[in-house]
Amino acid sequence: MSAPKKVVVFDYGFGNIRSAERALARVGADVEITRDFDTAMNADGLLVPGVGAFSACMDGLRAARGDWVIGRRLSGGRPVMGICVGMQILFARGIEHGVETEGLDEWPGTVGPLKADVVPHMGWNTVDAPADSRLFAGVDPGDRFYFVHSYAVHDWTLEITNKAIRAPHVTWATHGEPFVAAVENGALWATQFHPEKSGDAGAQLLTNWIGTL
Repeated sequence: MSAPKKVVVFDYGFGNIRSAERALARVGADVEITRDFDTAMNADGLLVPGVGAFSACMDGLRAARGDWVIGRRLSGGRPVMGICVGMQILFARGIEHGVETEGLDEWPGTVGPLKADVVPHMGWNTVDAPADSRLFAGVDPGDRFYFVHSYAVHDWTLEITNKAIRAPHVTWATHGEPFVAAVENGALWATQFHPEKSGDAGAQLLTNWIGTL
């Protein structure tokens, strides 16, 4: 029997790290919560949570050298998964209350306010995933996931010109208007919703991610 995959939940001061730890442990990962650079670099998988303001999360991530960890892992093809604001900071920029903050720019795009009658978007919602998604493998199209957010990415602008490179899989959801709910892009996966709070469907997603490590 193979050893459990080592997953680090990166602790930079933002995110539901304990619930993420418990959810990953339940699906068989060997989980550690840390901001130690070497431990995060050497883990099989790195999970980056995030709650609160885009700008505050970016400040906390940079203070903990998380931007370096994520960048270096991805340059070596080492898996990273972002959740909620941990997904949003992977985009080029976030705009909150008219203030623009630079993100990690792994993907082009802007995180902006949701335009809906009820904000925040809080509760269960379905998603529209690509048919060949590995992240959503084994998940029923009617399954719901738990969202808590007031901001999102509304346009996907990444263009792939090299036919040898696999285009990212982008999953959408709708609350007032369509927004990006998840992305699978090589070693970098991310979800706007909280898989650790999404019951059996969320557990299946985490199982699928761990299976790629």
